[in-house]
Amino acid sequence: MRVLLKLVQIEFCKLRRKKLIWLMLLSAFIMPFFAFLYFGYLGQTDIAPANFYKWSAFGFTLFIILPFILGLFGTMLMHDENRYDMLKQLWIVPVSKMGYFFSKFFVVLIYSIGFMLINALASVLFSVIPNYVSFGWGSIAFLLERSLEIAVLTALAVLPILAVSALQKGYILPICITLIYVLAGFLITPVNSCLHPLSCISVIIARNGAISELTLPQNSVPLALVSIGLWVAASILLVNIKLGKRK
Repeated sequence: MRVLLKLVQIEFCKLRRKKLIWLMLLSAFIMPFFAFLYFGYLGQTDIAPANFYKWSAFGFTLFIILPFILGLFGTMLMHDENRYDMLKQLWIVPVSKMGYFFSKFFVVLIYSIGFMLINALASVLFSVIPNYVSFGWGSIAFLLERSLEIAVLTALAVLPILAVSALQKGYILPICITLIYVLAGFLITPVNSCLHPLSCISVIIARNGAISELTLPQNSVPLALVSIGLWVAASILLVNIKLGKRK
């Protein structure tokens, strides 16, 4: 455990030199800003908090923006070690191969949490300041709870992309797979909401009718959790097998 924490610390030390990674966090403002413009164009006031947050945090942020950003972020984390064959040196340290992979995952998880906290803050600012939504601690607590759920579950959902990035030396294939993976989740949701990990997240956060006007073909939270678990297990198994063959 101590070695894993040390690896995570090292990863963040390396990230200080990559300004693009920190600039990508600004994309957390995209949907709150567009929600602000949308409701302003309609001239609506006294909006239900969940309705505004559905646009700012529970829609395209969940299905497209955050998964793509995490996929790109994970690819960047893996790129240098793969490109310069630094993994051979890490195996000598010694660092376990799965410990190396999980250290990358925990960095992605922390980044995802930071992204969604920024998104939640932006959602509150763009809704409360223009008086679209009445300020209330209950609605803010709901937003924070669901945002943290999205952050953790989306980090798990992009494990397949992180697995592919761990096995490739270039940027092109992982980024292409990220685009296909994200688009597939968006298109599959109206057909089967418990098949793709990103679709499963929408089932989980919309439980008990918490998000109005969001209709899904399936709404079984246990089935969604099982589906995500299977994708995670398959990704870890793939990485374990492939990294085990590396010398």
